Amino acid sequence: MGLASGNCTLLGAWQTWATPLWVVAALAAGALAVLYAVSFLVRLAAPKVAAIAKVTAKEAMAQPLFYLLIALGIFAILLFPFLSYNTFGEDVKMLKAEGLTLIKILGIILALWTASVSIADEIEGRTALTLLSKPVGRRQLIVGKFLGILVPVAILFIILSVFFLASISYKVVYDARETSNADPTPENCWTEGCGAQMLQITPGLALAFMETVILASIGVAISTRLPMLPNLVICASIYVLGHLVPMLVQSSVGKFELVKFMGRFLAALLPMFDYFSVEPAISADQVVPLVYLAWAAVYCVLYTAVAMLLALLLFEDRDLA
Repeated sequence: MGLASGNCTLLGAWQTWATPLWVVAALAAGALAVLYAVSFLVRLAAPKVAAIAKVTAKEAMAQPLFYLLIALGIFAILLFPFLSYNTFGEDVKMLKAEGLTLIKILGIILALWTASVSIADEIEGRTALTLLSKPVGRRQLIVGKFLGILVPVAILFIILSVFFLASISYKVVYDARETSNADPTPENCWTEGCGAQMLQITPGLALAFMETVILASIGVAISTRLPMLPNLVICASIYVLGHLVPMLVQSSVGKFELVKFMGRFLAALLPMFDYFSVEPAISADQVVPLVYLAWAAVYCVLYTAVAMLLALLLFEDRDLA
């Protein structure tokens, strides 16, 4: 019944959920414009860094993993609206949380894999030594690699975000039909309908990208010394601890002095990924304020700068011969 009803909804109410998709197209075009503008500025300010970034991005997007992750993400996002979450009318919230987590995880996998291939493997294969024999410094190499890693990650985010926001818009209409509620109308699109639900989760995509950028910078630092498998294990541990430590400190277990000390120590050392979590906003049907986004961006830039400084220090005295 679900699939048949979904097809009926798709054909019968396509104008309702497809009308606000022009905003999705505008957001995607804006994100691509920002990406191009940043690339243009980097080419003007640091041509050698831009050249390394361009080669790294092309190599990453030429690999089958890039297209596999995009295909996997699109398939899952298109499947999510038809799943029954048994949440008593809160399926849209579950779709938001699951889709956002999926896009973030796929972006992190792509970033860490690209960092390992373009840095660790090139160091082991002495390709990096060949690059450094040219008029390219170690700092330029690492910064260029990092920027080149972010390009395919950003493109993956943009592509999957388009399908994700469209699936949310469709899910609002689909759930209304499945629960025999009144269909959303174009009149209430931006107040409580499809458009409102899309805009509510859009800041979450920006926060998820910031979190991915931080983990990418950490992955770059680790790649200067360790190969892919240890890099993935360490970054996965950092990801889990970054989300778990704030909850541990605030729980009853955090009242013990040793646990409290370790929690504060890890909180000071590890990135606080709780800052980039939008699950509370999703549960409360609230939009993340722009001020919060701005402060999260500042934290992302500062932590990324520290991680890149560590990467430069680790790579500076690395024996490449």
